[in-house]
Amino acid sequence: MQKASIIYILIYLFVTDVHITHKGVVFYFPAGVKDDAGYLDVALCELKHPPPQLCPMPEGLSSQQVVRRLILSSIVQSESSYLDSLNRILQEYQRPLLESQNGILKPKEVREIFYRLQEIHQCHFMFQIALASRVTEWDHSETIGDLFVASFSKSMVQEVYSDYINNFTNAITLIKKACTSKPAFLDFLKNKQSSSPDRITLYGLMVKPIQRFPQFILLLQDMLKNTPKTHMDRLPLQLALTALESLAEKLNEQKRQADQEAEIRQLARSVGDRNLNKRLNSEQRQLIQCELLTEIVYGNKGQVIKMKERKVFLLNDILICANVDLKGPPNISGLVPVGPKYTVKWCSPLLQTQVVEVGQDRQQRSDSVLNVPPCVSGKVFLGPPRLYQELQELQHDLAVVEEVSLLVGTLHGTYQNLNSTVSQDWCLALQRLMRLKEEEIQKANKCRLRLSIPGKPDKSGRPVNIIVVFNTPSPLSKITWVNRLHLAKIAHRQENTPGWEYAEEYVKTKAPISCPLLTCKLPVFSSKTPSLKLEAALHSPSQSSLLGFCIASTSLPQGYLWVRGESSFNNGQVQIFSLNRATPRLVKTVPLSSPVLCLEYVKEPCPSTEEREAPSAAKIGNIICVGLQDGSICVYSSVDTAVQCLLTLVNPDRSPVLCLKHSLSFLFAGLANGKVTVYHRRAGERLWDVESCRLVSVGCEPVCSLLTLEDAVWASCANQVTVIQGSSLHTQSFTAHSDPGCSVRHMIRSGGGVWMAFTQGSSIHLFHTETLEPLQDVNISTRTTHLRPGRVCVSSLLMCQGLLWVGTSQGIILTFPLPTLEGIPKITGKGMTSLNAHCGPVDFLVSSSSTLDSFLNSSVEGANREAEGGRGGGQDSEASPPREEKPKRLLLQYRLHSTCQLPGKLLSAQPEQGIHRPPTGCLEHSPEDCSIYEVSEDPDVWVRGRPVEWWKEGEVRRNKVTSTAIFSGGRGHRRIGQMSSLGTCSASTENTLLVWQLPLTLSQ
Repeated sequence: MQKASIIYILIYLFVTDVHITHKGVVFYFPAGVKDDAGYLDVALCELKHPPPQLCPMPEGLSSQQVVRRLILSSIVQSESSYLDSLNRILQEYQRPLLESQNGILKPKEVREIFYRLQEIHQCHFMFQIALASRVTEWDHSETIGDLFVASFSKSMVQEVYSDYINNFTNAITLIKKACTSKPAFLDFLKNKQSSSPDRITLYGLMVKPIQRFPQFILLLQDMLKNTPKTHMDRLPLQLALTALESLAEKLNEQKRQADQEAEIRQLARSVGDRNLNKRLNSEQRQLIQCELLTEIVYGNKGQVIKMKERKVFLLNDILICANVDLKGPPNISGLVPVGPKYTVKWCSPLLQTQVVEVGQDRQQRSDSVLNVPPCVSGKVFLGPPRLYQELQELQHDLAVVEEVSLLVGTLHGTYQNLNSTVSQDWCLALQRLMRLKEEEIQKANKCRLRLSIPGKPDKSGRPVNIIVVFNTPSPLSKITWVNRLHLAKIAHRQENTPGWEYAEEYVKTKAPISCPLLTCKLPVFSSKTPSLKLEAALHSPSQSSLLGFCIASTSLPQGYLWVRGESSFNNGQVQIFSLNRATPRLVKTVPLSSPVLCLEYVKEPCPSTEEREAPSAAKIGNIICVGLQDGSICVYSSVDTAVQCLLTLVNPDRSPVLCLKHSLSFLFAGLANGKVTVYHRRAGERLWDVESCRLVSVGCEPVCSLLTLEDAVWASCANQVTVIQGSSLHTQSFTAHSDPGCSVRHMIRSGGGVWMAFTQGSSIHLFHTETLEPLQDVNISTRTTHLRPGRVCVSSLLMCQGLLWVGTSQGIILTFPLPTLEGIPKITGKGMTSLNAHCGPVDFLVSSSSTLDSFLNSSVEGANREAEGGRGGGQDSEASPPREEKPKRLLLQYRLHSTCQLPGKLLSAQPEQGIHRPPTGCLEHSPEDCSIYEVSEDPDVWVRGRPVEWWKEGEVRRNKVTSTAIFSGGRGHRRIGQMSSLGTCSASTENTLLVWQLPLTLSQ
């Protein structure tokens, strides 16, 4: 590294404390000035510091080294391009405007538009100097992670980027105003754009700082994937990912908050109602969701009269629908995005707004035309839905046919095509058509958002509701709106106002539904068994076909919650709660001969190609392992509420099974005598070989906790943790706590680290998964003021959706945000404290999640066809291939040819074993020929689409929507905080589950 470069880097690092390791030597740079003092204004000469450039690739490099060089080259090119964009803003836009003799803009306006860009440029110019030095030494050191940590982990970087992002909306607004009020400025922007080689606008350049850190993260992720675990750059890259993810997350949250505030201000300007305007400008007002939706106005016969785009705003206590005017001055629309103008159409209190599904509004469908708003006089928002009308007609016809069938059964004579078999086939055909119609209704529901909002009372003063219908851009949009409306209402409940306590700097940025919301609290175990104590629980996922599209998005994750209790007697039990409704309910109790000590849900392995092609075996359902005090492991199969014991594993020492974990090939059991049993599962099998039991001794104390990482397991014994390789049983141990009396009680993995809690003390420790080195200690008792003085320890740990949940011995629950990528999960924020707590220790924390893919991935043609058909049909675009016209109604017609070649069950009431399928074109008489029914001119409607097999999910890129809930178990429930007494507990001796619901998350 050149001497001048070192001087400039030292100037750059002078503003904060930095430790840098270079060639084995640690350099410490103390902070010369405070972080809030700003960057030093240092004049830098670009000629003396050219962009970094890689030397020619040497020979003999491994494939990973070649890939890492290519990624480094991408980093260099990306940073050079970014600096060039910043230079263009400063040199081609800011400087001419400041030096302009014509006074195009005032200097104050120019500085406000380009606020903090000079500091951002300086930050990255210094980074490029250091990057050039690292590139020069690449073939000798091959390290880059520590440079990112040193450059972008400082608070000053976050400060300048935060200021820029918070000012971005204001800067664009100033540019828009200047374009419309000052023609010279508009001409200036046009000339700059036309003279640039890439024709990029000023807006296109100014948005690049917002996109910079996500680009860095993608490049570092690629670098980490191609870095061996033993490489010296491995841990620095993980730390760099952590720093960049944390920074990007904070900047994204600030950008989201700034955009929402701008939307609310824009909406407030268009509101003529003073009260509504005052409410919109209130500090308590928060925007949860806003989107352009298509409003559909129906006629009396269900035909579509009008479709128009509306902007719908969901705030924390009100729903607003507005007309949108996207037109702006035509001469600036190509330079900067033109913001819309709104005209409020109606607003509805949130708690009086209901989601109404087609086919589920039986109480309202008789008078679904409830009111006509003045703005659409003569038109109605929704008549009886056409699809549901057709379903009602089919139901009516089925009832008539059933009566006819009863009458046919009373005939004494024998008549051709008039017998019980024919009448029963009629019923089967109608039932099949009803199923098809229900599928169409479900498809229509997937993009139809139907809301019931309060309207003006009728002449008699009776409250009247109006049904409004919106077409959403996708099923994902629909399900998101339903979920957000549901959670926004839950946020108004007493237990959620407030539900969490967090640092003051997060009060304004925290959306009401961004925190977990307490959905319900319910007792576990009956009052007749007071000796039972909650000890553990797990979630057994399932997909319930009984749940509708919207119900699935608002209810808890589908499946069953298994809860076990500890008893003073020599028996135990497991209670199973169904989560397939809005509120969990007890559906089954499984008694066991010995107390239950642990539970483990075993995921089904992906089948091999041969297994997929083989004939399907009987499905055994979810596998759940139950560890008992008598040393046995009961392996259960669970299909819905049916539970069957498939296998019993007993360890040779008959030592109590304290904990269970599984990997793809092994089942690990931690025993009370300090040993770990390992059971092997053969390829292609779901159960373990009883004869494969192997014992590994890890100490003299009980094995309290297990954690699987790939095919290895971490086993805790006292204050020691032993890493056991499943196949070779090779072990490696390390000390997790300096005090031998502090046994490791809980272990949870996140990214490249493992968090541990202990039987004593209020600290949690973070260890690296690869080097086993300690990385961070956090004392949770200092993170909240609600923990009473005295002995406090961590009683449970859980990692879920970027939050580390910490349950304490005093019943209080804390959460800390953690990085979700492959970095090191360090705790950097102050965390949150739940104001809903247990009266005793938090016995367990368990998460439940389920995906809603089955609701999203099916076709939505039914919804689109309804809209197109209602509008009278339109001409297909020229680019579209010609399609056969679909019939508007489903008609049952008698045919003289067989339909036995159609997929699905034969339409016959005869026993299946007595029916054979003749070959295609065969004129042989068959029992089905007396009851041939098909959909007129549309035989392919019988071909019901089958979902993609779960092992082929990766072959199609689809959105994965996940519903998540958190369960905590303990004694009783109490509220803490200023509005409640610390000593107030409800049913403090009763075993209680507290259930928190999280917003739906989208991933790919």
